[in-house]
Amino acid sequence: MTTTELTGIPFFPPDLFDGDRAELLRLLREIGTGPSQRFILGEQTALLERELAEQLGAADVVACSSGTSGLILVLAALGIGPADEVVVPAFGCAPLASSVLALGARPVFCDIDPWTMTADPADAERRITPRTKALMPAHMFSVLADLPAFAALARAHGLRLVEDSAVAQGGVLAGRPAGLWGEAGVYSFVQVKSFGMPGEGGAVVTRDPEIGRTVRMLRNHGQDGRHRFLHHRVGWNSRFDELQAAFQRHRLPGLPARLARRAEIAAYYTERFAPLAERGVQPPPPGTEGRCYYVYTLLVERRAELAGHLAAHGIASHAYYPQALPRQPAFAPLVRPGDAWPAADRAAERALSIPVYPHLTDAQVQRIADVVCEFAAV
Repeated sequence: MTTTELTGIPFFPPDLFDGDRAELLRLLREIGTGPSQRFILGEQTALLERELAEQLGAADVVACSSGTSGLILVLAALGIGPADEVVVPAFGCAPLASSVLALGARPVFCDIDPWTMTADPADAERRITPRTKALMPAHMFSVLADLPAFAALARAHGLRLVEDSAVAQGGVLAGRPAGLWGEAGVYSFVQVKSFGMPGEGGAVVTRDPEIGRTVRMLRNHGQDGRHRFLHHRVGWNSRFDELQAAFQRHRLPGLPARLARRAEIAAYYTERFAPLAERGVQPPPPGTEGRCYYVYTLLVERRAELAGHLAAHGIASHAYYPQALPRQPAFAPLVRPGDAWPAADRAAERALSIPVYPHLTDAQVQRIADVVCEFAAV
């Protein structure tokens, strides 16, 4: 039995990169002592972008400083600006709204599907106005949004489609990877994501070479890479670190196996938890189609009690987004009279995530499932 099994099971392990420590130190020395002294946007970044594009079948991949900055870059590349509206989910991470506001546009919140917790296309359509310029659904926890429906909605109304696929790298729906259903999507490489790294970073992925070209320019103060200090657009500093690029290239071949382990753990959980729905513990939709298993999230009637029960058995859990976005002080001023998001409010009260990272042993996974089932039996 390992030390972790004896002392408890963290929600995210502190030793995520222990197995790669020697390689990280080697790369640090190699890049730090290299003759070019190129620490950002060098050869390693270009190679990572190329390898990801080949793996995904994307026209372009542009590495940037975070998933959040990636959203801003994409929206800017699509010409989103003042007086425009972007429909976003009412439940999710703050950048869904703040990235839109950063460009002077207005996020319009739509409700979510009560089970998948992703944006509801029918409710999104009700929020479309003459000022709407884009739809930005987000993949949530372990489920991809209904992208075929959103793609059809975007076509029907002449809107741009952006995917917040920050948590969904590795997810595939109808043969198409997450991030490539819309005109562009983003991935986040922050430590705890499925392709996380020991630092901050992300990538924009797109099927449109022109969007890729524009995003590449915007991430580096509007320069095109050929002429330094010639600024074609007002851009940002959203550049990528060479050491992190080299480290991500080292870890990329192992990503499919790590994703497969996440899916294996999730399948076991779902099998164990499916009978608990009538007892107030609802697992996410089963299967691997349109799934990513960044985290595994239950909908629980007595969330605080289950979290306490898990903690009493040394198992950490996490309640993401305990307030819907339009209920947050930062975004409440955007709420229009009569606006309501009942499913988002309900998810904010019930969602509880449990460990699903590939480091977990079979014994730990069984222990977590046993404790949840024990709680539901009371």
